[in-house]
Amino acid sequence: MEAKYKKIKQSIKSKILEGLIIPHEKISSESELMEQFSVSRHTVRLALGELVNENWLYREQGAGTFCQDRSKIENNQQFEHPTKNIAIVTSYISEYIFPTIIRGAEAYLSDQGYHVSIFNTNNQYIQEKKILSNILSGNYDGVIIEPTNSASSNPNLNYYLKLEKEQIPYVMINATYEELEPTSFMIDDVEGGYMQTEHLLKLGHTSIACMYKTDDAQGQKRLKGYIKAHRDYKTSINPKNMITYCTENEHIKPFEAIKQLIETKNEKPTAMVCYNDQLVLKLMDVLREGKIKIPRDLSFVGYDDSMLAEISEVKLTSIIHPKSQMGLDAAKAMIAMIEKRGLSFDNVALSKLYKPEIKQRQSTTAINKDLIIS
Repeated sequence: MEAKYKKIKQSIKSKILEGLIIPHEKISSESELMEQFSVSRHTVRLALGELVNENWLYREQGAGTFCQDRSKIENNQQFEHPTKNIAIVTSYISEYIFPTIIRGAEAYLSDQGYHVSIFNTNNQYIQEKKILSNILSGNYDGVIIEPTNSASSNPNLNYYLKLEKEQIPYVMINATYEELEPTSFMIDDVEGGYMQTEHLLKLGHTSIACMYKTDDAQGQKRLKGYIKAHRDYKTSINPKNMITYCTENEHIKPFEAIKQLIETKNEKPTAMVCYNDQLVLKLMDVLREGKIKIPRDLSFVGYDDSMLAEISEVKLTSIIHPKSQMGLDAAKAMIAMIEKRGLSFDNVALSKLYKPEIKQRQSTTAINKDLIIS
């Protein structure tokens, strides 16, 4: 069981990191903390004493205990004694394309003499908050991070502002929090969604379903490209063909939706574009059970050109994601920002938007109206 004084410490540190307690602001009295946490005065004093020793708080005789201005302390430490520590934060670590992105960054950073710590958020705000809190409490020179639920308003923006205040540079990959306008490395997902759809339109498909994860900005942008391609080719969209899901229901909704689509008696889709290759392979398993042939009965275009695209039974046509190159470019930008710490630099100039390309394989074919599933 966690010691009671540690709970008090963590509570005060969290409030400081969130900006709820600002530098030189007086914190709650010992009596107030005793009542709040139902502990003895000794326990409160133990917690406050450690926070004072760790430069989170300071005392003034006869006045009370106050929040320390850590920005000056930490900036001086970083400028005089760089830690050579970089944090890399992604949604997942060992799954899908994330290992390749991480390796691209880690190899370069290691060559430059930096130690890399890797964290994952599982695309959850609460986990992102814990990680950012640890980074701010630790000794890190910079952060490469993939935003969490990037299509929604993020409750942790104050942690990023705290990074800026303490002059700890951060770079975002795959997506960005638009409010912050950070240095970022992303593929043009609107164009990627457009290319997925255009490829099928050019093959003669007019009933094209989509399945995108829209709590991430990537999915929303790919959906935008899907719609734009239909408009440009003057092809109407059946509303039933537009399927969206989120992190919370990603293991249920896509599979219920694909079953409904193939059981529809009228206007069945002849092709589908998906959020990523991982989803395509999972849907193929469902379709195989329903005796649906790929691409004869249903053409598929994936996204990311992952290893899965090559090892699947039917090789996937997919949009190419820069993966390792994105990791490398983000790492180079990170080093440049660390070296210029304390100076102004142009986030936009350092950023890069990768132009997507499509890799055609076996999962798409020209429409054959005689073979439309019925």
